[in-house]
Amino acid sequence: MGVMMLLHALLGPAQPNAEQAEPNTVRVFVHYDTGWGNQLTIRGSSAPLSWTAGKSMTWTSGNVWTWEAPSTIGDFEFKLLINDKTWSTGSNFKTTTAVSRSIHIYPFFGIPRGSMVTITNFYSPQLDNRRNLTLYLPPSYGENPAKRYPVVYMNDGQNLFDPRSAFGGIEWQVDEAIDRSIGQGSTRETIVVGINNTSSRISEYTPSVDPRYGGGNADAYLDFIQQTLKPYIDAHYRTLIGAPDTLMVGSSLGGLLSCYAGWTRSAIYGGVGCMSSSFWWDAEAFTHGVETYQGKRPVRFYMDAGGNNDGLTETVHFRDALLADGHVSGVDLLHVYDPSGKHTESSWARRLPTALQYLLPFDAEMRAD
Repeated sequence: MGVMMLLHALLGPAQPNAEQAEPNTVRVFVHYDTGWGNQLTIRGSSAPLSWTAGKSMTWTSGNVWTWEAPSTIGDFEFKLLINDKTWSTGSNFKTTTAVSRSIHIYPFFGIPRGSMVTITNFYSPQLDNRRNLTLYLPPSYGENPAKRYPVVYMNDGQNLFDPRSAFGGIEWQVDEAIDRSIGQGSTRETIVVGINNTSSRISEYTPSVDPRYGGGNADAYLDFIQQTLKPYIDAHYRTLIGAPDTLMVGSSLGGLLSCYAGWTRSAIYGGVGCMSSSFWWDAEAFTHGVETYQGKRPVRFYMDAGGNNDGLTETVHFRDALLADGHVSGVDLLHVYDPSGKHTESSWARRLPTALQYLLPFDAEMRAD
């Protein structure tokens, strides 16, 4: 049945109509096409559910299956099966019955293995250049067309999926990490857009001009993503388009860029992963700007650094600036210290699952009305 996860459904507004569930119940809506003649069942931890035999769900138009829990059920865990034989992939779901609510599930039943798509020579009018993109589509993408997904935009796309293109021949193993965490039920399914860097990487990834290295073209690069790339991805793939479901992750200068994107464009990005970030850039000018701001951004920040010449001191400065502005450690800010970590692809690959579990927790997989 997978790794058991706590999944607290959000409270849904009471609907004064004939279909409203009685108080202290949960209505489960499962969006899945089982195919002609197949039945969806639900098993769970509390009566009338059990783990040994499933209760039949009711099919409704649009391939939506429903089941209503009685008011006596209390808190319960559950899982879905086809014909009461084939279990859904991943973790158990868990909900509480404090008040009436409706929760929506978009399961899949296949192996937890995503697929890859390559887009070549994608043009940026903002930067007047082209680059390749590599997309990871999650395991259920072809199986459950009713489902839409969060999107993670990742910098330095060459290094994410393939050792043949990765720096030093070491990739982040992004697809393997996500497949594994989905199978274990520790993260949501997500689309990943790997954006290859160009010869203008230093300029495109930096928010200000460093006296030694130049740069300072990050806003144009972020305009490219916001105005050209994101609309393309949203138009051609089944995405969740709002800020809570749009993230950016990167390392080194790409980590600096990710934090800058979250700080300056919180209407676009609801979470950012900043790994071994180059906060030292331009004498920590970005951090000093955050220090002078009164207030916080509605963004979840993940940041990390290793203990082996990896910018730990500057990362702590940026973390403290966010804390001073009102972010709360463990709530909308997670700082990870990796004592043996280096400024290398292998270190970032090792820490990536932690970042994903924080930014894409499985408890957001169920949606509530």
